[in-house]
Amino acid sequence: MLKARLLHVLFRYFGRASHRSRQRWACALGWLAPRLMRSRAHIVRTNLALVFPDMPEPKRQALLARHFQLLARSVVDRGLLWFGSETAVRDATPIEGLEHLDALLKAQRPIILLAPHFIGLDAAATRLTLFLKESATMYTSQSDPVVDDMVRNGRGRFNTVHLVNRKDGIRGLIRYLRRGIPVYYLPDMDFGRRGATFAPFFGVPAATLLATAQISRAWQPAVVPIVTRLDLDSGQYHVRVLPPLSNFPGDDDNEAATARLNRQIEDWVRPDPAQYYWVHRRYKTRPNPDDPKVY
Repeated sequence: MLKARLLHVLFRYFGRASHRSRQRWACALGWLAPRLMRSRAHIVRTNLALVFPDMPEPKRQALLARHFQLLARSVVDRGLLWFGSETAVRDATPIEGLEHLDALLKAQRPIILLAPHFIGLDAAATRLTLFLKESATMYTSQSDPVVDDMVRNGRGRFNTVHLVNRKDGIRGLIRYLRRGIPVYYLPDMDFGRRGATFAPFFGVPAATLLATAQISRAWQPAVVPIVTRLDLDSGQYHVRVLPPLSNFPGDDDNEAATARLNRQIEDWVRPDPAQYYWVHRRYKTRPNPDDPKVY
C-alpha cells in the first residue's frame, strides 16, 4: 500500500513538472531500464532480432536503446496525462485528422479507433477523450486498489470514458459499439490461440485476434487507424487520425483480412521502428505447440 501511495505522489509530481524535468527523469530511467529490467530488455532484443534479422547488430542495439528512452518518457508522461492541466495535455498532444471522426460522428457511423501498440497510444487515447463526448476502451484491472483508482481516474478524466474489463472480452466493447459509442481498440496483442489466427507480422507468424475483421463484417463500423509518434526533443506526441480503412474486410475471409491488417501495421511501424512497443511478447504463442519458445 505504501509503495502504491508513493507511486501516486510521484505521478502527481510528474503531472506538475516541466517538460525539461520530465525529460531528465525519462533520460535517467531510459538508461537504467534495460540494465535493471533484464528480462524486458531480452524481450526487446529477441523481437528486434526476429523482425530485423538482416540489421547489423550495432544498429539493433542503438534501436533498443532509443526504444527504452521512448518507453521511459511515455511512462513519466503518464503523470502529465493523469494529473496535468487540460491545456498542458493539449499542448503535448498535437493532433491531425479529427475531420475524419467529425464526419463519421455526424453520419452516425459506428467507429472502431484502431490503435496499434505505439509508444504514444495512451497519449493518443487521452487526446481523443478531449474530442469525443463519449468513448469506450478495454482496461486491465490493477492488483493494488490505490494504483487501480489512479489509472482508472486518469484514463477517464475527460468526458465520459467507459472502461471495459479485459475479462469481459470483446463483447463488452461491442455493446458500446452498437450504441454508437466509438471504441478504442488495440488489435496487435498475443492472447493465445483462442479466437486468433497466425498471421505474419514482419515475416514471423504471430497469434493475432480475428476480432477486428469479425466485428467489421458483422456491424460495418468505420475502422479508423490512430498512429502516434513521440518526439523526444519537444516531448510532444504527434497523433494522426487516418482516414477509415477502405473496403475492410471486403471480400477477404477473416484470416486474410487479419493478415492484411498486420501488413498495414508494418507500414506504419517501418518509418520509425523504435516507436513500436517491442517490450511486449508479440510472438509468445507459437503455431506449433511443440515449437521452442522464442523468449
